[in-house]
Amino acid sequence: MAQEDEKKPTMAEKGKEKAVDGVDGAKDGEKGKQDEKEGIMPPEELSEEDQQMKNELDMLVERLLESDTSLYKPALEAIKNFIKTSTSSMTAVPKPLKFLRPHYEKLEKAYESWPEGEDKASMADMLSVLGMTYSDEDRLDCLKYRLKAPSKDLGSWGHEYMRHLALEIGQEYQTRINDDKATDDLTDLALMLVPFFLKHNAEADAVDILSELEMIEEIEQYLDENTFGRVCLYMVSMVPLLTYPDNERFVRTTYNIYRKYKQYTRAMILAIKLNSPELIEESLRATDDKAIQKQMGFIIARQRIQLDIPDLAEDDPELYDCMSNTNLSNYFKLLGKELNVLDPKVPDDIYKTHLESSRTAGLTNTDSARHNLASAFVNGFVNAGFSNDKLLLSAETNKGSWVWKTKDEGMMSTAASLGLLLLWDVEDGLDKIDPYTSVPEDYIKAGAMLAIGMVNSGVRMESEPAMALLLDNNSIRNKNTHIRVASIMGLGLAYAGSMREELLEHLLPLIGDTAVDMQVSAMAALSLGLIFVGSGNSDVSEAIVQTLLDEDRARMLKDKWTRFMALGLALLFFGQQEEVDVILETLKAIEHPMSRSAQVLAEVCAWAGTGAVLKLQQLLHLCNEPIDDASDDSGEAEGEGAKDKDKKGDELLQSYAVLGLSLVAMGEDIGQDMVLRQFGHLMHYGGPNIRRAVPLAMGLISPSNPQMKVYDTLSRYSHDNDLDVAINAIFAMGMLGAGTNNARLAQLLRQLASYYSREASALFMVRVAQGLLHIGKGTLTLSPFHTDRQILSPVSAAGLLAAAVALIDARDFVSGAPHHYLLYLLTAAVQPRFLITLDESLKPLTVNVRVGQAVDVVGQAGRPKTITGWQTQSTPVLLGYGERAELEDEEYICLSNIMEGVVILRKNPEWQD
Repeated sequence: MAQEDEKKPTMAEKGKEKAVDGVDGAKDGEKGKQDEKEGIMPPEELSEEDQQMKNELDMLVERLLESDTSLYKPALEAIKNFIKTSTSSMTAVPKPLKFLRPHYEKLEKAYESWPEGEDKASMADMLSVLGMTYSDEDRLDCLKYRLKAPSKDLGSWGHEYMRHLALEIGQEYQTRINDDKATDDLTDLALMLVPFFLKHNAEADAVDILSELEMIEEIEQYLDENTFGRVCLYMVSMVPLLTYPDNERFVRTTYNIYRKYKQYTRAMILAIKLNSPELIEESLRATDDKAIQKQMGFIIARQRIQLDIPDLAEDDPELYDCMSNTNLSNYFKLLGKELNVLDPKVPDDIYKTHLESSRTAGLTNTDSARHNLASAFVNGFVNAGFSNDKLLLSAETNKGSWVWKTKDEGMMSTAASLGLLLLWDVEDGLDKIDPYTSVPEDYIKAGAMLAIGMVNSGVRMESEPAMALLLDNNSIRNKNTHIRVASIMGLGLAYAGSMREELLEHLLPLIGDTAVDMQVSAMAALSLGLIFVGSGNSDVSEAIVQTLLDEDRARMLKDKWTRFMALGLALLFFGQQEEVDVILETLKAIEHPMSRSAQVLAEVCAWAGTGAVLKLQQLLHLCNEPIDDASDDSGEAEGEGAKDKDKKGDELLQSYAVLGLSLVAMGEDIGQDMVLRQFGHLMHYGGPNIRRAVPLAMGLISPSNPQMKVYDTLSRYSHDNDLDVAINAIFAMGMLGAGTNNARLAQLLRQLASYYSREASALFMVRVAQGLLHIGKGTLTLSPFHTDRQILSPVSAAGLLAAAVALIDARDFVSGAPHHYLLYLLTAAVQPRFLITLDESLKPLTVNVRVGQAVDVVGQAGRPKTITGWQTQSTPVLLGYGERAELEDEEYICLSNIMEGVVILRKNPEWQD
């Protein structure tokens, strides 16, 4: 053994000697290591051609190291020619570079000793390419020599060289920025790479290098008709991965490119993404093509944006109708007719009581006021938008008698369900609600007021019927609290997202009015939050902050309704990102325990849908904070009471943090999966307050998208020992499957109806969830994303969040207390999930379209298919979550780049049958 051990080093030494003899006796450290390796392995056998190339290159290098300057130029040209003409496989280093590598350090030394001139620049050019094989983390040789040899013809060295150079430019740029050094030479060099990348289908590389050097705006000048589409697609797909303000710069640059190439509807989508009324109006005025303007009008209406452009509206009343959703009800009923679902359904069709186990069937169907109220909700959800049903509107069942089959607040919610049935149908709907506004019962009047607001949700009429009916007869000043609250909530739903200044004078005074109930003040704050969602309106935010700071109100702030005041404030900053910081600082000055939870709410709204990882980490930290127990040594009753309130504030803080995880991650698929995984941990280790919020957050993260892994988990939680957790899990199941008619979910809910047959509050929630699952008989959605999931609607997200906040303490508001009308906050999120095609005169047009699962084609070569597994159907059609439609043939040209919602088609002039 010992002898063998001695032999090993001697063999290596022999190998080392041979290697040293073979290669010009290089003794450098780097070379030594290489030779050692070569010593252990037998030297590579070279083919005749390779040996000849190696000998020639060795000879050319010898010439460069000699003192005869006349040989330099031809030798350099020859070496460059070898490198450029060499071919190699994808995985191997080209042979000339491999053979030249051992000479690299000698060439570097020679370069240093040469005088300035043409030869020296040519040598640097070659060393830059050789440096690719030599550079490591600290040595950026490729870039170092390139900067010493500026050249216009970089592309001749090939694609791999260009990518390597781009990589080193990015690294060097970061280093220089950190050291406060000039970077002009780097930016000039980078701009030379961009045209090469664009010409060779490497759009992603071009965008990446400009993004790295923070000059993405420069890309516009290098684009043409053929490259702009792919570049813009890649840039838009990068936005969720960027931080503020880079994300906005990307969207703005892409917007400018689309405008330049007359892609008006695409530009409009990005203007909406930027939440900029100026750019939205600019896009609308950018073209004189009336049909394209109307198409943009439909996109604006879907986002519930109200623009004040009287000159355009007067020129073209049809454009005003497109932007105001005036015909939404007609289009929706057209879809119902096509799908043959116009006939009204009754709650029993949904409950399918005959399928529930016979032992409990009788119990779940008893004719109690509570059961009738649940049926009113189900009836409203299932027949939503179709303007007919069998309980409230039909003549056979003694019109409206169902309202009297419920009690007190139940009457209010039942009357309000008319608003769902008549959704968007303003002209006929108000006539049908009118009889209920003049009955003696205040509860029914209140319900009618709420219904008026719901019918007008997202629809704008010249005559402003909602304002006239809810303000003029002074119902928001009514002595009856229910009528006041219903009227205020109705205004919030009718004008959500409209930014209507004239509503300020009516609702603002109510926020700070100490003479009114906290419930009225909080609802006024929430309605203003909905109306001015995402606008950062300073009048409203000041009024709410003043109320929170007001010492006289400090006692009232302990009220359970205060959370809606904080929510109203948070909604004002929806999607505002960094701009929420000012209000967060202000809230820190408030000593009330509600202050911290208000901060969390404001922050999650500001970053909603961005997928910002740092915010998600912050929220998870909040969920981990232990809440101090209220029992302390002080033992004084008063002190204990105060501690209880503090504890309540902290509990809400954590509940909001859990909802916030969903709200921030909802737009981004990977973030969504990660957050769903975290919810499992929170359910295991969180306190009761966190466990109650988790099911709601699971419903909030993917409304109307029933993923099996999510609803199976919720089904487990729906049998939880803590009834509040179970009730919220049941509601979340309804939210998750809203409008999908998912058969598996329907079955799970029927089983829950049997399971909770003796538990009134849980059974009530099961019925509500069943109604949501079949909302609009499966033609509506609660998803806040639209236009191929590119745009998040603040109004929809606000409606979902408001309902979730009410359900954090379900027994205080919905299932145990009589404020179940808060469930109608979901109306703000209800939208048809259809594709309706119209001709240029806005008449319905039936064409064949392919509907299939959307495929992500970013960065794919050629013209890849954008959908897979499609079926051909004739319009109007229903689109499910993640589905996309495209025209079957080219007879028509679609004026919108995304076929979703209401789309205008133009006859293709070049089409021949």
